[in-house]
Amino acid sequence: MARRCDQSIIPLRLAPRPRSKQQYHTIHRHPPAQVVIVSRNPSKAPEAAHVFERVQCDSLDRQALGAMFAAHAPYDILISSATGGARAMGPFMSMDIDGYKNSFAKLWGYANVAQLGVPHLAADGAVVLVSGAPARRPKAGQVALASVGASVEQLVRTLAPELAPRRINCVSPGMIDTPMFGPSCAEKTERLENATKANLVPRPGAPEEVADAIVFVATNRFVTGTTVDVDGGWLHKG
Repeated sequence: MARRCDQSIIPLRLAPRPRSKQQYHTIHRHPPAQVVIVSRNPSKAPEAAHVFERVQCDSLDRQALGAMFAAHAPYDILISSATGGARAMGPFMSMDIDGYKNSFAKLWGYANVAQLGVPHLAADGAVVLVSGAPARRPKAGQVALASVGASVEQLVRTLAPELAPRRINCVSPGMIDTPMFGPSCAEKTERLENATKANLVPRPGAPEEVADAIVFVATNRFVTGTTVDVDGGWLHKG
């Protein structure tokens, strides 16, 4: 079984740059930003007040990706939630090994984003990548999700000293109620509720709660090289 999701890479320009402590807090609570949304299918991106442009590009196409970053440089924040492509699911012993290998397209996409995007990032800018709760607490059948997610988190930890003073962090969502699980219906609601009822916060998360964590690590200048869990206590449930 494989899942494929549309990917997003988001370079942002924040303006104006803070010149005092008071201005820093004003800007970083409510950052006026020009947002460029990059996706295999940018038409699916939601409408937002600060979206400056929508661009079609694939994180695995290094030539197109490099040209896109150069065209939109410079920027202050670079966020990537790109999945890279299909992700293998199910028991490892019966899994198609090519499907498992292809799951690592997410890692290669993030590597491309970091290597090609960071040179155009502001000297005090920030990168945010997204992993997932299975990276550290996988369930049976999640071998691809777990090993790819763990690789992403190690990429962030290892790159942090190399990229400093630029910052890089990772956000790790748990079970989030998104269209990835299908359209809204009673069956979907029941499935997500059953999957999260043992969490310390017994419900699925909302996309906005993941977005809040991404904004936090993107704008807090004292956080780098870390993973922030937005999982309702998935890692600590009994």
